[in-house]
Amino acid sequence: MKMRSNGSAAQTMSQKIIARAAGRTHVQVGEIVTAHADLAMTNDITAPITLKQFRAAGATRVFDPGRICVVAGRHMPFRDTALAMEVERIAAFCREQGIETFFSNCEGMDHALAPELGLIRPGMLILNGDSHACTYGAFGVFSVGMGSTDMAYVLAFGETWLRVPATIAARFRGEPRPYVTSKDIVLLLLQRLGVDGARYKAIEYSGDTLRSLSMDERMTITNMSIEMGAKAGMIAVDEVTDAYVRSRTSAPYEAVHTDADAQFDQVIDLDVAGMPPLVAKPYLPSNVVPVDEVKGTRVTQVTIGTCTNGRLVDIERAAEVLKGRKVARGVRLYITPATREVYTKAMKSGLLEQLWDAGAVINAPGCGPCDGLVGALNGNDVCVATHNRNFRGRMGHKDAKIYLASPYVAAASAVAGALVDPMEVMR
Repeated sequence: MKMRSNGSAAQTMSQKIIARAAGRTHVQVGEIVTAHADLAMTNDITAPITLKQFRAAGATRVFDPGRICVVAGRHMPFRDTALAMEVERIAAFCREQGIETFFSNCEGMDHALAPELGLIRPGMLILNGDSHACTYGAFGVFSVGMGSTDMAYVLAFGETWLRVPATIAARFRGEPRPYVTSKDIVLLLLQRLGVDGARYKAIEYSGDTLRSLSMDERMTITNMSIEMGAKAGMIAVDEVTDAYVRSRTSAPYEAVHTDADAQFDQVIDLDVAGMPPLVAKPYLPSNVVPVDEVKGTRVTQVTIGTCTNGRLVDIERAAEVLKGRKVARGVRLYITPATREVYTKAMKSGLLEQLWDAGAVINAPGCGPCDGLVGALNGNDVCVATHNRNFRGRMGHKDAKIYLASPYVAAASAVAGALVDPMEVMR
């Protein structure tokens, strides 16, 4: 740990948040501490095991119903009776425990819904039974995805153990060219780090490129931190963060910032000026190449949505490409707004009608096809998805091929019937 002349220790954002949650003034990288959660979360897929373990351990009451959020409507309408029954059991548990922030009726998917509700505020420590909890780091929080058994302990006691991670600084500079988005930016880092290059580390994203991004765009970047193995991904609070949070809640918060002389495990500088749109080829999110390298690859399905790219800006970009155009014959295009709020805004603005007229199918708010529970792929399918994972079998058949891309690339590929640079379609 680097010490200053006055004897204080220089700290990263991660260290400061974990230290506060542990009741400490500072913590060291590698140290194991007990930290208290500001917010605990679970969902329709992970909660059943969590609640079973909660009961098996003899717990009877949650630590604080006001600091627990359960999002159990991510896969509405239900695909089968088993999931419907599980969600009813979760609902009964929340009624019994007095958990009021419970959602099970197409409100959307948790990683987009919680920020909309003002539940995510700078400086928090969030524990969530889902790997993409790292999304909330866009708000300057330390948010950790955990296993269901660990979450059972969190629900009972409001705390967990954490090993303080080292931090990688990822700095982006330059102005992206047209049709290059935050999805391309995070794919660029994935190409550099691979799927385990940040294993059990935090990533701090910064640079002039990010300062011009909206919170929706920033959440796309932090969402994919786990795809590099990171424990958390974070962006420092600025006026964009403050404006978003203040528009959603009046609750107080205290932002934390990395000390200027804090030590990083690694510093990565990336120039995005002139960078082409990128795609991740099957079967790893890190298998990243320029879209031109796979140009002309036949496409049978395109899916735009999920917790990575299912916000209003993503639907707007898809509609921009599809305006006055049609989905190519033989291509299925699914649009999945991340939340009911996104769905409503897209509907009232005419975006959904425009996409429908172009040949898209509009799904209910939530996870959609990302995990293969809706719009499953067959063995011959080639899909372009705005999701965060393209592992073998992720969206259905193990032989299906999934390419990860931005909404611009995905929509353009739906029009062309093949992978393509959006600039070629938008001429």
